[in-house]
Amino acid sequence: MDLPRHVLVLGFRRTGQAVAAALAARGVRVRVADARPAAALGVTGAPAGVELRLGEDGPALLAGVELVVPSPGVPRDAPVLATAVRRGIPVRSEIELAFRLLSCPLVAITGTNGKSTTTSLIGLALERAGRRTFTGGNLGTPLIAALDLAPEVAVAEVSSFQLEWVERFRPRVGCLLNVTPDHLDRHASFAEYREAKARLFAAQEAQDFAVVNRDDPEAWRAVAGVRARIVSFGAGAVPCGAFAGEGFVALCLPDATEERYGLGRTRLAGRHNVENILAAVTAARLAGAPPAAVQAAIDEIEPLPHRLARVAERGGVAWYDDSKATNAGAAAKSLDAFAGPVVLLAGGVDKGGGYDALAASAAGKVRLALVFGAAADRVGAALAAVAVPVERARTLEQAVVRAAAVAAAGDTVLLAPACASFDMFADYAARGRAFRAAVEALS
Repeated sequence: MDLPRHVLVLGFRRTGQAVAAALAARGVRVRVADARPAAALGVTGAPAGVELRLGEDGPALLAGVELVVPSPGVPRDAPVLATAVRRGIPVRSEIELAFRLLSCPLVAITGTNGKSTTTSLIGLALERAGRRTFTGGNLGTPLIAALDLAPEVAVAEVSSFQLEWVERFRPRVGCLLNVTPDHLDRHASFAEYREAKARLFAAQEAQDFAVVNRDDPEAWRAVAGVRARIVSFGAGAVPCGAFAGEGFVALCLPDATEERYGLGRTRLAGRHNVENILAAVTAARLAGAPPAAVQAAIDEIEPLPHRLARVAERGGVAWYDDSKATNAGAAAKSLDAFAGPVVLLAGGVDKGGGYDALAASAAGKVRLALVFGAAADRVGAALAAVAVPVERARTLEQAVVRAAAVAAAGDTVLLAPACASFDMFADYAARGRAFRAAVEALS
């Protein structure tokens, strides 16, 4: 693509910094703006070729620019973006820009839950196949950083926020894991959120693949009318697609015989991770990883931090950190991984959805819920409505101490907040680290 001469990058955290660096290295004049001051960002100076405008967010930032690249944290209705659209200045997300500049095939994964694990597993399978692979995106390293690595294939987790501003973004293999209510504090409605996810497939052509969860009605609706070839995954056996068996997953690709992959050595626990493995096996094979490489990845992958990670066992009580369960659907899947009884730690910042899914999984399984944070009352009310005993804790650390006092041998103590973390912590990872520290501090 022909690069614009002058670009405005909105937001100067991880994504904004990566975009600014990539464009400046290619001779583009870059103006970076962030409404937060330098002290809040920890910024001491501008990279070479970058004009920093910190503490600003007005329309004056648009003077002379030919393209605006907002970071995922910048809401779609931000005034400067609305002004850019009104003036006819293109607005494109970082993943759109990266896609246009990359010369390798792209595998892109989205969904409400499971994105990071699935992305990591696909990337590992392609690495084990000997392919020079970039694995990142919303998972960690922004996709645009792949430009400096010249990969043979790029595997990227993408979020609904990133998909808001795509136009020609076209993954060779696009994968939609599931769609349940989330980020309704940012999206105007669930329908808008689902439509953002569906943009993953909008530019695909007939030679591309759309990998989708056939057991998720909203995900299945998202692929209606797509031009790509659909290959689905789900629980029951199908003539073409992936399905789960007892101790294995199977895949039937078009015009090919059934392949089976054993789960006996995987460290990924829970039914939700079987779904992630089904999706990853399908996408990795469609992206060119041979069966042996896919099996090696299943056997070798380590659970990602704060994603149903076992923290400790004390006195016969198992402690698990699923701080990444930042919505009710994810927390429900965490609970579904255990037979019970469970002492549940939940709460934080409400994201605009309800807690019915969490309550349904908690009923009859959770013998005490310890709720905390800004959404404690809403979470507690939903759980109490299905006869789960509820206590409120002032802090996560207080909840850990109370859980230790209540839990008995054979119980599981599970941090599955069903909420964002930003009332008490910088992010879900900081919350998970605080949970581990509190468990380790128990006498």
